[in-house]
Amino acid sequence: MAAFEYLALDAKGKKKKGVLEADNERHVRQMLREQGKVLLEIHQAKEKQTNSFFSPGINIKERSLLTRQLATLIDAGLPIEEALTGVAQQATKNKIRSMLLSIRSKVMEGHSLAEALASYPKAFPILFRASVEAGEQSGHLHGVLMQLADFTERQKQNAQKIQMAMMYPAILTFVAIGIVSFLLGSVMPDIVQVFDTQGAELPGITQFMLSLSNLITGYGARFVIVVALVIIFYLWLVSKPAPKKIKDKLVLKIPGISSLVRVSQVTRYISTLAMLSSSGVPLVEGMNIASQVVDNLAMQDALRDCQQKVKEGGSLGKAFEATKLLPPMMLQLIQSGERSGELDQMLARAARQQEDDTNAWIGTLVALFEPLMLLVMGGAVMMIVMAILLPIMNMNQLLN
Repeated sequence: MAAFEYLALDAKGKKKKGVLEADNERHVRQMLREQGKVLLEIHQAKEKQTNSFFSPGINIKERSLLTRQLATLIDAGLPIEEALTGVAQQATKNKIRSMLLSIRSKVMEGHSLAEALASYPKAFPILFRASVEAGEQSGHLHGVLMQLADFTERQKQNAQKIQMAMMYPAILTFVAIGIVSFLLGSVMPDIVQVFDTQGAELPGITQFMLSLSNLITGYGARFVIVVALVIIFYLWLVSKPAPKKIKDKLVLKIPGISSLVRVSQVTRYISTLAMLSSSGVPLVEGMNIASQVVDNLAMQDALRDCQQKVKEGGSLGKAFEATKLLPPMMLQLIQSGERSGELDQMLARAARQQEDDTNAWIGTLVALFEPLMLLVMGGAVMMIVMAILLPIMNMNQLLN
């Protein structure tokens, strides 16, 4: 049986889209006729998605949910194809239902689940597929799927924490820029014009602020356009491997920022490696897959050098130590795991500890940024207020 996507008219004349599993198109027409629907369009889901340039993707929440549902059904003793059917029936989106039924069709054709998932690389990245393949080979697929669901949810929660932590500073920055731009662009020129008509001499700070005001009112729009073009050019440039690698190397040399980048990237790498290792993926293969989740190309090269050393028979702990990327505590846990033969557990422990440390560090940085931003914003507003008040005070003295 295959999955078919259809467009039909219901009894009220409204167009309805859906997915049905049937032997052929004639069977689909018959099923729709029994439901009182008139078929308008039909195509086999598998063929459409295989030939389409844009393969369907799903978000982290959806992938975590269907992974957990699939693990539960497989753990209950259902064959993979029946479990996929059950998850597809619970899917609320047609694209997910169609994708799952297409995967089921491939499984029924004799493909492994990992091979079937490979048809949808955007929905199921290599980390996911490699873990599923290891679970199928070891006979513990449901356990691996549960681990994948937990891992995906944990990654989503960490990303949300970082986004929420950065939201308040971003709002403060936006408000500060808006207030200063409004005062300099609208309020300042009107007030200074009053003193110009009186022929009063303006203080130095007022003249400086007036120059900024003229710059904003005269060239503000052009400045915004130039900045936007520079940002677009920069994003295009760093999308190329060679310029991106140069940028990534420079980032690792910036004080403060380099530490944050190293810690966040290493945490992502170790968390991924720990999940793969506990799923039964061989260490060298797991290191290769985990390095792909590292965005910094300079760090990615260093971690792939580690992979090569381990492949040649070297120690994982010593290979990591040579890169100077991992924190001392994480190195000690990994080296201890190698000596005791419990590398999987130590990798998982190191990953959890580093995730907690990273979240705490980001929280501290945000907590420090908030008062700093308030001081900067307050200082800018105070300078503008002084630039306005000083001419008024000078004029009062002249009148007296």
